[in-house]
Amino acid sequence: MIKNLIFDMGNVLINYTPLSFIKREGITDPDDTGLLMREIFQSEEWLLADEGRITAADIDERCCRRLPERLRPVGHKLILSWYEPLEPIPGMAEFIRRQKAAGMKLYVLSNAPDTVGNYFDRIPGSECIDGVVVSAAVRMTKPHAEIYEYLLDKYGLKADECLFIDDLKENADGAEAVGIHGYVFDGDAGRLEYYLKEMNGHV
Repeated sequence: MIKNLIFDMGNVLINYTPLSFIKREGITDPDDTGLLMREIFQSEEWLLADEGRITAADIDERCCRRLPERLRPVGHKLILSWYEPLEPIPGMAEFIRRQKAAGMKLYVLSNAPDTVGNYFDRIPGSECIDGVVVSAAVRMTKPHAEIYEYLLDKYGLKADECLFIDDLKENADGAEAVGIHGYVFDGDAGRLEYYLKEMNGHV
């Protein structure tokens, strides 16, 4: 019986597609797009920030130095406020609110830097969340077992009563490695809801 739902944030609760963020800033040249991807979102610094070893301000200082002057204003915006405007995943807020009303406990487990506090409360449905674990704050990242075990211990949860929802298979597999049920989310909130009903014998 699933009693607890654990959500990733990016591409589960909100859109996180760096190419679309770059395009949103009016960058159309493929060379510039590739440069911004490599020097920001695919950079070592981005991973270090998720691990809590540096801050978003550190990413900004280090990565923008590697960009040509003309791209630095865009670089600053992508690093420090990629979440503006916030783009919720359709149907997920309603799904979360229904599960909360049904008595489900709800949690977030995300690989993210120290900027989460700037936008988390604006995610539709976030008012229903019972607990949050962000990688930068605990200096652990998915898909390593320790971060899932940390969440279970912090909130007193039984692994086999939890369903972890992530858009990346390796992260769902990481949850399953410690006994949590994993679900690879494809953007379809209705399909997720049906799956949960099946698991709990309500179909």
